[in-house]
Amino acid sequence: MNNKNSLRDFYLLWSTQSLSQLGSAITAFALTLWLYEKTGSALSTAALRICTYVPYIIMSIFAGAISDKFDKKKTMLVCDLLAALSTIAVFVLYKTDMLAVWHLYLINAVSGLMNTVQQPASEVAYTVVTPKDLYQKTSGLQSLSRSLVTIGNPVIASAIYGLAGLDAAIAVDLLTFAIAFTTLAIFVRIPEVRADGNETKGVLKLAKEGVLYLKENPMILYVILFMAGVNFVASAFDAVLPAYIIPSPRGGNYVLGVVTSFSGIAMVVGSILATVMHKPKNRVRVIYLTMLFSLGTENFLLAFSRSPVLWCIGQFLGWIFVPVMSTNQNVIMKNTIPARLMGRVYACRNTLQFFTIPIGLTFGGFMVDRVCEPFMGGNGRSLYFLFGSGKGSGAALMLFILGLIGTGMCLIFGNKLKKFRYSD
Repeated sequence: MNNKNSLRDFYLLWSTQSLSQLGSAITAFALTLWLYEKTGSALSTAALRICTYVPYIIMSIFAGAISDKFDKKKTMLVCDLLAALSTIAVFVLYKTDMLAVWHLYLINAVSGLMNTVQQPASEVAYTVVTPKDLYQKTSGLQSLSRSLVTIGNPVIASAIYGLAGLDAAIAVDLLTFAIAFTTLAIFVRIPEVRADGNETKGVLKLAKEGVLYLKENPMILYVILFMAGVNFVASAFDAVLPAYIIPSPRGGNYVLGVVTSFSGIAMVVGSILATVMHKPKNRVRVIYLTMLFSLGTENFLLAFSRSPVLWCIGQFLGWIFVPVMSTNQNVIMKNTIPARLMGRVYACRNTLQFFTIPIGLTFGGFMVDRVCEPFMGGNGRSLYFLFGSGKGSGAALMLFILGLIGTGMCLIFGNKLKKFRYSD
């Protein structure tokens, strides 16, 4: 069988699920715009993301066990359907003029929970419909679609919301859901994963097996912990960037949007690179070196520059190798973890690797508001030649600190990762 035919189910699943993810992202962005219009509060809109993320972090380990316990295709279909019903509830409440802020928080929590269960099931599904020698190519394609969604959804959502309102954005979401749901239900064949007695085991026992597998496989565990550190620094950067660019004389909201878009552009380029690049001799080393480059360039370049052009270059350099990193991590996990354990191990990965994101967001915002900006406004005048003066100089100082933390973290973990070598 040639590669094109062997990837038929992957292409059907990948294309339609990516389309559905775009539709969901459009609705999420449109709801953010609607909520900000109603409340005028940045904290209220940020809480939407928190309500989606908290179930993902807390419940991932158990969700993976549930995923391994049941049929992957049915799990994905049920989760997609329940998420769509949540979207329909928003539509009905909006059209009857009853939509309230607390409705959105509750519905986002439900949608986040459904995504928590569906994500490990979909990872297994992508794995079992892909020939082993094509893992790198398909992982690169998955990174590409995520990058395109990141770039496209704010532009599309803003246009649809501005021209036709929230109900039109929801209609697009439901249309893309219908396409993905029908394709998965009728046209995609997902092979059954060989059972290991899961049907007789409790969820807690299955979750424990995922943790034990990571404990017994230190290479995968160290890579996950390394990425948790990367996510901490990256999320802190996300909290600091607006405080750095918006107050700048050469910044503002529009410039922030342009600079941010370069991360998406870089990820598209990086995804294409990950898809076509040759298999590396050591995938663990690629993960370490790409993140060392990212964290060691972007933070320092932005901290010491006052030019929007350099800010865009910094964003591009910081994100271009992220898809290369994620592709190599996915290949290692898909090649190493038995399919019968994959759901629960991926779920453990999600909890361990991503729990640092809300911590990083809080740390970055706190350091700028309570430490760095007051310092630069008082005793930090001797550093004006490095980080500038006025509001935003503290954020520049914080970017420099994040550059030191990120580089140091990479070097420390690098010594641990050097003893591991993986090549397929």
